[in-house]
Amino acid sequence: MGKSITPPGGDDEKGGQVLPVNLREALEERYLAYALSTIMNRALPDVRDGLKPVHRRILYGMREMRLLPAGGYKKSAKVVGEVMGNFHPHGDQAIYDALVRLAQDFAVRYPLVDGQGNFGNIDGDSAAAMRYTEARMTDVAELLLRGIDEDAVDFRPTYDGEDEEPVVLPGAFPNLLANGSSGIAVGMATNIPPHNAAELCDAALHLIGNRNASVDDLLQFVPGPDFPTGGIVVSPRAEIAETYRTGRGGFKMRARWEKEDAGRGMWSVVITEIPYQVQKSRLIEQIAGLIETRKLPLVNDIRDESTDVVRVVIEPKSRTVDPELLMESLFKLSDLEARFSMNMNVLSRGQVPNVLSLKDVLVEWLDHRQVVLVRRSRHRLGKIEHRLEVLAGYLIAFLNLDEVIRIIRFEDDPKAVMIAKFGLTDVQVEAILNMRLRALHKLEELEIRTEHDQLTKEKAGIEALLASEAKQWKVIAFEIGEVRKTFGPDTPVGRRRTTFADAPVIDLGDIHQAMIEKEPVTIVLSEKGWIRSLRGHLQDLGGLTFKEGDRLKRAFHCQTTDKILLFSTGGKFFTLDASKLPGGRGHGEPVRIMVDMDKDQDVVTLFAHDPARKLLLASTSGYGFTIAESELVANTRKGKQVLNVSAGEEAKICVVATGDQVAVIGTNRKMLVFPASQLPEMNRGKGVRLQRYKDGEISDVRVFDAGIGLTWTDGAARLHQRSITDLRDWIGDRAQSGRLAPQGVPKSNKFGVEGV
Repeated sequence: MGKSITPPGGDDEKGGQVLPVNLREALEERYLAYALSTIMNRALPDVRDGLKPVHRRILYGMREMRLLPAGGYKKSAKVVGEVMGNFHPHGDQAIYDALVRLAQDFAVRYPLVDGQGNFGNIDGDSAAAMRYTEARMTDVAELLLRGIDEDAVDFRPTYDGEDEEPVVLPGAFPNLLANGSSGIAVGMATNIPPHNAAELCDAALHLIGNRNASVDDLLQFVPGPDFPTGGIVVSPRAEIAETYRTGRGGFKMRARWEKEDAGRGMWSVVITEIPYQVQKSRLIEQIAGLIETRKLPLVNDIRDESTDVVRVVIEPKSRTVDPELLMESLFKLSDLEARFSMNMNVLSRGQVPNVLSLKDVLVEWLDHRQVVLVRRSRHRLGKIEHRLEVLAGYLIAFLNLDEVIRIIRFEDDPKAVMIAKFGLTDVQVEAILNMRLRALHKLEELEIRTEHDQLTKEKAGIEALLASEAKQWKVIAFEIGEVRKTFGPDTPVGRRRTTFADAPVIDLGDIHQAMIEKEPVTIVLSEKGWIRSLRGHLQDLGGLTFKEGDRLKRAFHCQTTDKILLFSTGGKFFTLDASKLPGGRGHGEPVRIMVDMDKDQDVVTLFAHDPARKLLLASTSGYGFTIAESELVANTRKGKQVLNVSAGEEAKICVVATGDQVAVIGTNRKMLVFPASQLPEMNRGKGVRLQRYKDGEISDVRVFDAGIGLTWTDGAARLHQRSITDLRDWIGDRAQSGRLAPQGVPKSNKFGVEGV
């Protein structure tokens, strides 16, 4: 419940009556008034002219100051003072900031203010103070104001009631979509990208001829935004279409770049256009910071060689770097790729905030143009009728010139006498009485009759126009066609700057590697599951220290760009990034905090991923299969279940499956050799039986080529080798028991070489 409050000036102050006020209702009423004021008078543009009040007042104020495109410039401070004093009762800096943005060719696609002096730049430098800069209107601004003196739009009193300002501009230019807009109101916001004016005119002309056209039809003319800074839109066409259908969505923008030959096999990347609203200086600082922190190992240096055009040079680390891969890594980490979120929230019909589609915006602009045409035509018709009335009076005066002169000379009230004698109107008599004597020569009568005929003909044309909606749309189409000629694709200002393309398909793994500096490392895993990464390829591991009671389980060489695969006794594979493993200081970190491995499971092996290999996996019960190593990469901490094991079993074997023969040995010391072709290749499962056991379980597996033979090392590190002929007594079929291993096989029943 709201509380009652006593307003200031109660009984104690003036002895007046205490008026209870419901606090909730008072706050709701005042906040609503504030919200409406922000939405209507500050943040959201009008769909008809695409302007917010401050921009509209700036343009109207400049017109009142006669700052036309063909005229001279005046100090921005004078413009700001006039606008603030007459129309916009807010801070001068806010008005100047709005004026500056209208003059920045990198901020608006078609500037409305022609600035002279420092109006800022794409690096983010601010404009000079208003006392140092000068301004006048552009041709686009003149189009927006065309016909404003012809009763084209409504006017309202200014904030002090001493003057009037337009509610909306006539808007002969599709400004809302051509220049875009952005703003944050209360509970809503707007963000509209710039577009190509010629394309908008084409879409509007299509709508005039076919009001039932869909947004998809209009997208044949308006393929997407046309940003003043150029760049490339890489969003899918379907996503762009949905954005224009709903009025909400986004566009993914990328910088435009090219490979430039630097001679002797060297090259560099030159960026010529950057995404809209990205400050070039901050972009370069961002990329330089990434280079310094070694997050862009493919990039050696960046430098800014820009003048009045953008030229940012990026040097690769070496000539062997793939330019596409280098740029994809830059797009992923820097603002060379940005997203423009569109929210076409505007004041529909100048009154109702609403999110409109592309078609809705164009329809409302066309309807406004029709209203402006009708109002201008009626205004002109009124002027013509008034002039015809005056001309008719002139003709009567010329036909009775001597009598008119006599009446003027001798009558006390010539006006009343002339009205009574000739049947003239008050307007006609006033015009005759105000006529100059030099207008009484004979040629003037002919000129009056000629003008009368011309105006009569023009009046008939306007009346026909007002009576026919088809003729009105024909005139509007002609006006839009003239705008299209002025801003056509063959003109410097009308040429499309932003293009469309599909982002190149680059493997995410390649991009990931491109963002990691490639260095040799040695990965060390202890028996208790502590893992670390030592810089360089260490040959002597005798100096490694471990926690008390712990010792080395597995160590191998790889690169920081490699993926590390971990195989658990539960038959799961987990994936680790070599670059993200803890450094060599101390004893590392438990691998269990990096992956979600069950507490009752342990690590079988750990190795660097090679997607070109095949592996043989087997459980303690002697079941197994082969699998392509490319199928083992897991994308989450939970890992990827590959080898299914039953209760009481564990995954035990993971070896490289290169060869045409398989040698299996069990803990019962029996060995079996069979063709590798008898093993299936699977992606997941229990597999098939490799060797049968009455007592014991599988101990080790080796895949080898029959032409080379089977090799192993004994406890004294001596190498043993048996040809396929020597192994004929052990050759059989998969799932047999085998026979006792040959002499020389270690008592551990291991072939003496790590699996992978």
